Amino acid sequence: MAIALAEKMNAKTLELRAKVSLVSVFEKNGKREEARAMLAEIYGWFDEGFDTADLKSAEELLDQMSK
Repeated sequence: MAIALAEKMNAKTLELRAKVSLVSVFEKNGKREEARAMLAEIYGWFDEGFDTADLKSAEELLDQMSK
């Protein structure tokens, strides 16, 4: 629901936060690749702000999931 609302509002940072939170749920349900793809898609949307906590967190998660 949070993701849908963020998408509707075109609130990319909120969408990123919601997807970061959802990653652990996906991983627990054996959907690691789906979680990585979902997070990579929204992370790839950004072209600035990579020093923010939200994007740093997403980058760290993506790095962990790529191992």
